[in-house]
Amino acid sequence: MKNNQNTQIIDTMYNAFATGDMPTVLGSMNPKIEWNEAESNSMADGNPYIGPDAILNGVFARLGANHDYFNLANIKLHDMSNNQVLATLRYDAKNKETSKAYNAQAAHLWTLKDGKVIAFQQYVDTKKLADAEMK
Repeated sequence: MKNNQNTQIIDTMYNAFATGDMPTVLGSMNPKIEWNEAESNSMADGNPYIGPDAILNGVFARLGANHDYFNLANIKLHDMSNNQVLATLRYDAKNKETSKAYNAQAAHLWTLKDGKVIAFQQYVDTKKLADAEMK
């Protein structure tokens, strides 16, 4: 698959995530996707998450439960070799329990095969996330 097609798939996923369209987000994933949260991120406790259901329950549901809002901002997509797409972005969010807002720099490395995401690796400023979780 050409890189620009891969970039379009990832762009569609981010747009679907922004509107809460989880069926589209999850439908873009290979049934055996391997998803890894950044080391030292509190959600890395489930790494690797295998399959869309594990990601839905272990990552997305927790994001919703733990935040008053969680938005992705300034998303820029970069075509990479080997069917990969790099996204640079920011998390604009507010922790529900502590009422602390944060704006954290992040990068997502997506790997695709046959039009589906087969792997995801998150890189993020985990200190900002941890500070927002601390009372």
